[in-house]
Amino acid sequence: MTVIPKRLEFLTSADLPPAQLSEIFDNAGEELFLVGGSVRDAFLQRPVEDFDFATSARPDVVARLLTGWADTIYEIGEAFGTIAARKDGHAVEITTYRSEVYRNDSRKPVVTYSDNIETDLSRRDFTVNAIALSMTELEPVDPYGGLGDLAAMLLKTPLDPEVSFGDDPLRMLRLFRFQAMLGFATEESAVAAVRMMADRLEIISAERIRDELSKLLLAPTPGKALDMVVSTGLADHFLPELPLLAMEQDPMHKHKDVLAHTFAVVDKASPDLVLRLAALLHDVGKPDTREYGPRGVTFHHHEVVGARLARHRLRELRYPKAVVDDVSRLVFLHLRPHTLKLGWTDSAVRRYVRDAGDLVDRLNELVRCDVTTANQRRAQAIRSRIDELEERIVDLSAREELARLRPPLDGNQIMDYLDIDPGPRVGEIMDILLEKRIDDGPYSAEEAYRIVRKWAIDNGVSDPGD
Repeated sequence: MTVIPKRLEFLTSADLPPAQLSEIFDNAGEELFLVGGSVRDAFLQRPVEDFDFATSARPDVVARLLTGWADTIYEIGEAFGTIAARKDGHAVEITTYRSEVYRNDSRKPVVTYSDNIETDLSRRDFTVNAIALSMTELEPVDPYGGLGDLAAMLLKTPLDPEVSFGDDPLRMLRLFRFQAMLGFATEESAVAAVRMMADRLEIISAERIRDELSKLLLAPTPGKALDMVVSTGLADHFLPELPLLAMEQDPMHKHKDVLAHTFAVVDKASPDLVLRLAALLHDVGKPDTREYGPRGVTFHHHEVVGARLARHRLRELRYPKAVVDDVSRLVFLHLRPHTLKLGWTDSAVRRYVRDAGDLVDRLNELVRCDVTTANQRRAQAIRSRIDELEERIVDLSAREELARLRPPLDGNQIMDYLDIDPGPRVGEIMDILLEKRIDDGPYSAEEAYRIVRKWAIDNGVSDPGD
């Protein structure tokens, strides 16, 4: 009788996909193994909600077996040997045993199937992900010592790293993603292979690189892994702005370089993708704006250049437009609080909230995280400035509808009052009314109409009072 380790007992639950699918595939005469991150996380006692399987069944057979069991079936990955499904809120992926994933000259995965689980495990990325669990006996199949590497907290490849990374070059970036996510060490031979093969990443689609980078950035503390991405030359092939930050801010006093500062900011930021991307890219404008003067090095307007570079890079990586817009806006605004050292007037707070919009909380956090100086007096001064800003936002919001800054008239009212058609003139007047709202706070519609009437007279538009 098989003794099931306590940490794996949950997999026998009749309410979960592993036990349910085990019966379905066993009745069909097909092998089924739980594999990959599902097994790794089960042994590490990390939460497991989604399940990955390997099977002897070909994709068309898998799709047929899932019909009637799954709530939804996704066959989009069938060309790569994978059928995905959802059942009772759980995501499931079932992949036919594979022997090869990439060819040297291919930009897209080309799949070759195998007939046994051992060969399939040999083509997986790391030994800790090359452990299979028999769903009939709940016993591990571990031909490459993955359980030992789990215990040693070590990332290594099942085959020679050159072979594993040749199968799928994205694994080079994934090596550092797992380093950050699990807190494991990386085997030296794997890191050496990344240095040698880094240019192979260029055959991988931008979308796959984007997804791997996003997962890395959402790890608890990605800084050390990001440093490895740069030092191995991998970043040169998908994020070339990052290695350029390895420069001394002040060569006379040997202050920390911008790259080390950037990693510190990323580690301090909450694991929110937009915020972490902004932390990663907030200083990318510095290399292009660096100047030396009597008082040392300066980076005037690096936030403007940085916002443009961030937008370009995120577009190249195929991030959604909303993410591109939000990150570039945070990069553009990240110095704004430092320009108001004499205190926050009502108009300054309104303008700050208007410019930041729904990113205001993220922007405030980014500014706080940007403080990595060892000068405690300077660090406290900046923190106090942000504290004051947040207090002023709360105070002003209690007195005004600060989150929805708008003048008392809209465009239709202006057009009706002046009897004019839509066009630039309406926008010009709205800008004037909004600036007054920001500078002076709320005001009445009557006062707004007086401003519109004065504009009309000054600009040769018929006097509405006539």
